[in-house]
Amino acid sequence: MTRSDAQATAPRTWKKPPFITNPLLRYGILILAAAYLAWAFGSLPFNWARISEGLPRAARIFSGGFPPNLERYELLITGFKESFQIAILATLLGVFLSIPFAVMAARNIAPMPIYLIGRAVIIISRSFHPVIVAILFVAAVGFGPLAGILTLTLYSIGFVGKLLAEEIEEIDWGQVEAMRAAGAGYLATLFYAVFPQILPRQVGLSMYQLDSNLRASAVVGIVGAGGIGGTLMNAFGRYDYDFAFAILLVIIAVILLSEGVSGWVRKKIW
Repeated sequence: MTRSDAQATAPRTWKKPPFITNPLLRYGILILAAAYLAWAFGSLPFNWARISEGLPRAARIFSGGFPPNLERYELLITGFKESFQIAILATLLGVFLSIPFAVMAARNIAPMPIYLIGRAVIIISRSFHPVIVAILFVAAVGFGPLAGILTLTLYSIGFVGKLLAEEIEEIDWGQVEAMRAAGAGYLATLFYAVFPQILPRQVGLSMYQLDSNLRASAVVGIVGAGGIGGTLMNAFGRYDYDFAFAILLVIIAVILLSEGVSGWVRKKIW
């Protein structure tokens, strides 16, 4: 057997190629990243005395939360009912409004001026944390669930609109060309060639956004935008750590339940 025959019959082994082929550049980036992390941690103003004093206080807070107190369950039910209403309404409004903005922000089906407007709206919607937006809406419309609904609607437009726009830009263009060749107008092309291709993605994004809004409704309530967050903040303000811990446990249970329901719905759809 010749050497070429032995090489042909030998088992082939696959080795994953490196992300950066040049070894000098690859190891240089790793060294720079390690140096930056060391500099960043070394330059942060950690107050170790304050941290050591805060650990016993944190231990008292956590010990005061056991066992959880569910005696005031009426407040829990009222707060979560409001949070559900905020999350569902904001998701419906946000997903509905995100569709036209996603069409505007898709470069392959929108002219440049419309594309720039759609992208600007999506970028602005995603530029700020929901808590910051909630503070602005609380100042504008007052305390209560309306501020939470407006906040999470804007948050939903930014997230769902961006991902839908990217999904539209990756559609099979053959269906669009077939509709145009048949003489279909712009709206008919959208409804029969574009939207059917992004519908599964739209359903998945809607379910995920509902989960996200359920979590965010508890956060924006801390600044007065309605929901269970206000009840949680009041419990901490009154040092009712056992009731606050009960609220946190119920929040975790609700999110786990919503994850299970959304997973079941996705399985039924696909």
